[in-house]
Amino acid sequence: MIANPSKFYSGVALMAAFLVVLVVMFLPVFSGQNALNFMDSLYNSISKGSAYYISDLKAEAEGRRGTSITVNLEMASDAQCDKTASLFEAAGASVEVDVGQLRISGDLGAILDRCLGDADEMFANKGEGIRARYGYEERRALYNWWTALKAMDRDLSRQSRFPEAAFVAKVNKKAVECAYNYYGIEPQRITEKIGVVLFSLIFYVLYTVWYGYAIIFMFEGWGLKLTH
Repeated sequence: MIANPSKFYSGVALMAAFLVVLVVMFLPVFSGQNALNFMDSLYNSISKGSAYYISDLKAEAEGRRGTSITVNLEMASDAQCDKTASLFEAAGASVEVDVGQLRISGDLGAILDRCLGDADEMFANKGEGIRARYGYEERRALYNWWTALKAMDRDLSRQSRFPEAAFVAKVNKKAVECAYNYYGIEPQRITEKIGVVLFSLIFYVLYTVWYGYAIIFMFEGWGLKLTH
């Protein structure tokens, strides 16, 4: 038996409206996307606008010019060896290909400058230059850079060349990973979409409270109460 019909049906009305809005949010009515995908794309584009570190890393890489390294890189397959070798050859390094392994000798600054140049093109959504340079898909090229730099970090650390290893890891994280993850996304400044951003944050809070009050009203109208 319903103890308080007015409160109970107010809760039911709130819950029904909540569910209607929820259904609308999952329909492709926001520029051909549902609300979740639309907001995800928006926040990705805003975050991309504040995640560009490549220019600073290029300046640091210039300071590494003249630093010679020789590293052995373990690869997952012979095919990856061959494709990764072309990356280092484009940087002017000497490359020896063995079974599942690359032996790289060259200038650390020049190698990282080439890597950062590729990452910069990817960040700017200009993958066609990378495809032309290496002859295969740009995402795969950047993934191969990521794998190679991870292996370089390990081998340089094994050689106790910790400053060089730390910088390689920094380039991998702040340039290669960012460029790969943000490829194809157009950057936007938050000031360009401040209205939508504020609306989404306020709506999220109000929508959560809306659901909570619907539950409270239905249960209290039903006669259930919390007591100490």
